[in-house]
Amino acid sequence: MRTKVVIVGGGPAGMLLSQILHRAEIDHVVLERQTRNYVLGRIRAGILEWSSVEVIRAAGVSTRMDAEGEAHDLVNLAWGGEHVLPIRVKELTGRQMMAYGQTELQQDLYNAADDNGTSLLFSADDVAVNDVTTESPHVTFRHNGADERIDCDYVAGCDGFHGVSRAAIPEAERTEYERTYPFGWLGILSETPPLPHLVYTNHERGFGLCSTRNPMLSRYYVQCPIEDHVDDWSDDRFWSELSARLPGEVADRVVTGPSIEKSIAPLRSFVAEPMRYGNLFLAGDSAHIVPPTGAKGLNLAVSDVHLLSRALIAHYRDGDTAHLDGYSGEALERVWGSVRFSWWMTTLLHRFPDMTDFDQRLQERELSYLASSTAAQASMAEQYVGIPFANPPEEE
Repeated sequence: MRTKVVIVGGGPAGMLLSQILHRAEIDHVVLERQTRNYVLGRIRAGILEWSSVEVIRAAGVSTRMDAEGEAHDLVNLAWGGEHVLPIRVKELTGRQMMAYGQTELQQDLYNAADDNGTSLLFSADDVAVNDVTTESPHVTFRHNGADERIDCDYVAGCDGFHGVSRAAIPEAERTEYERTYPFGWLGILSETPPLPHLVYTNHERGFGLCSTRNPMLSRYYVQCPIEDHVDDWSDDRFWSELSARLPGEVADRVVTGPSIEKSIAPLRSFVAEPMRYGNLFLAGDSAHIVPPTGAKGLNLAVSDVHLLSRALIAHYRDGDTAHLDGYSGEALERVWGSVRFSWWMTTLLHRFPDMTDFDQRLQERELSYLASSTAAQASMAEQYVGIPFANPPEEE
């Protein structure tokens, strides 16, 4: 079996890359370790930068997103149980965000792959990436009990933080940067109408977030000890804790209801360099993880795919390898910008176990400065909504 590109990982990064390569008539195969239902059952991000919206539209998979997604142009910051600061993103930047759940985007991409007749293999076990520094890279795996091999020109490692792609780069050839945070996010989904705008809250009891997926699906979070378990948190305890962390006027507008999903996620910042090794290219969570505070995880995956697909198309259409050669450096520029912003949002809004009174006063002053400075609000808005691509995608 031979193809031009093997995509390892059938999550949003891998399937978006597949969709773009299909439209460019570049042969490829997608390998996914899990089942289709497992991937669709994962609950992930839901806020898209406008640059991500443009990439999805250009890829031809935006019909449902445009019909059901909710445009958002305002983010609220709350602190001290009383202050609410609206960051008017569109007014400050001319751009806005789109609320559209990653699970919905994943479904759209799988539906497109079905229509395209994409070579998409689920439950691919024992995947191994081989000989990527030679002219004969290949990927081996087991599928339906049989050993398989695919020879290719390039491998796109889109298989997440725990995947095999990053490990295919020798330790001596890669550098990893990591910071873990001493708390987690307890998140729930509820079939209740969300607040009209996002609300981030900093409170002495800890961080909270009111987010949205669609007009009848809400996503809420509270900061919790990393040692906690989901069973420690009944729905009543969650709603009570969220309400205590929000200003009264905001808490009064939250519509509560039974949770349909509940999970605790650890927070970390992680970057692996380089994102290219020979004919292997990393994209998405295989190369970087950010705390969800800045809403950057899915958007970074889309950014990587935009840059990598552009590079592969230039190579196969024009024989131009400049974008392939520059992929890692260009992608990492955006990655580190998002890592810095996500770190800043996390330190601004959370209560750390070892915070001193001095640290707390600085945090309070940072929030007060944001409230008093249009320039500071514009800086936050610009980073939250995402820096536009130097070469944005063109819709067909």
